[in-house]
Amino acid sequence: MDTNNKRNMWQFPWLYKESIAFLLGILLVSTLLQLTLGSFDFYLLHFPVNLIIGACLIVLIAVLSFVKDNPIVNWLSSVPLSVTLIGGLFILTIFMGLIPQFARVNTDLHIHMDHASFYEIVDYAITKLGLKQVTTSWPFVFVYIFNLLVLGLVIAKRLHRFKWRDYGFYLNHFGLWLFLFAAGFGSADMLRYVMYVEEGNVEWRVYDNHENVLELDIAIQLHDFVMEEYEPKLAVVNKFSGDVQPENKPAYYQIDEKNRKEILAGWELELQEYIHEAVRQTDTSFQAIPMAGSMPAARVKVTNIETKQTVSGWLTCGSVDQFVMPLDLDSTYSLVMTKPEAKRFASDVTVMTKDGKDPIRTTLEVNSPLRMGDWMIYQYDYDHALGKASRMSGFELVYDPWLYAVYVGIFMIAMGSICMLWLGNRNRKKE
Repeated sequence: MDTNNKRNMWQFPWLYKESIAFLLGILLVSTLLQLTLGSFDFYLLHFPVNLIIGACLIVLIAVLSFVKDNPIVNWLSSVPLSVTLIGGLFILTIFMGLIPQFARVNTDLHIHMDHASFYEIVDYAITKLGLKQVTTSWPFVFVYIFNLLVLGLVIAKRLHRFKWRDYGFYLNHFGLWLFLFAAGFGSADMLRYVMYVEEGNVEWRVYDNHENVLELDIAIQLHDFVMEEYEPKLAVVNKFSGDVQPENKPAYYQIDEKNRKEILAGWELELQEYIHEAVRQTDTSFQAIPMAGSMPAARVKVTNIETKQTVSGWLTCGSVDQFVMPLDLDSTYSLVMTKPEAKRFASDVTVMTKDGKDPIRTTLEVNSPLRMGDWMIYQYDYDHALGKASRMSGFELVYDPWLYAVYVGIFMIAMGSICMLWLGNRNRKKE
């Protein structure tokens, strides 16, 4: 075997070995930056800094695309480096999917190795390496920037050999570059606030991360807050410990007027009457009156399976205006009703802006946000202590002026992929 023709490492042209070594190098350097400086602050790139950097990046790509016969430039636009960088970005994305991500993480952590558990040591390492905030970690930033550079150079060099039949390639790659740039650099201009509004009031003020009051160019008037609830659950509890029975496997009965009988912790329960919005008529009876302070109430018959002892009566989970009323079963156990869970909550609002647009009156629900200019408004919260009697509603307001650019990029990627598949299929038929 002739060993004289064996290719040495770092001998041009650089291929996959050199590209992987380069990726490992930038990951090492960026990890050291992460450990010493903490996470990268993308908000330093807010407008117009992101546009200036974008313009400089495009100029650099254009200049490099005219450099001929330079092995480094040729490698920057090569398939091995492109595949390697995409692979690096894919691995970081996997970390982002496997490890819970947080908007804010305290990176100034200290841990005593002598007393720390294995889980605490691992959690500490994950936090310091930025894996709980992958998109703001230095490794992600480095790989992301190099992907933009390499992808842009691939597009620019292809443009030097422009052919109309390559429109699928141009759509796909231009769309991917636009998507990556808008989603990354555009995140610096994204703002996210939570606004709380009382019924009948108009609010335009929010608090930032430092508890400073900010006045926005958008205001919300809350006309009404409404909530629909699921039927509550019934459970047998120990009066002294408060534990739901049986303790090793707590059992609940979801009130269902079609299924009125259930076995709970050795007791046979029979639902005789249920009122979802009830108020006290006497100390031991209820009547249906829909109102803000009403509450679920149930009349039941409960029989101990072993002793055949029977107890009947009303019970309720109470409300902001009325007391809880359990049903005593014996000297140790009581039957109680849980608080009903929210099925749907919504806000009747009018949204106004300073730019002179007509106010919009709409109903905001959890899965039905409103877009107003560059703002997205989501139903977010309410006063959980008051439940359906809440006169306050919380809204999440997200300002993202780059969202349309992201959508355009996604559309171009989709159209380019369809065109490339169609052209490839047509060429195969010709063959």
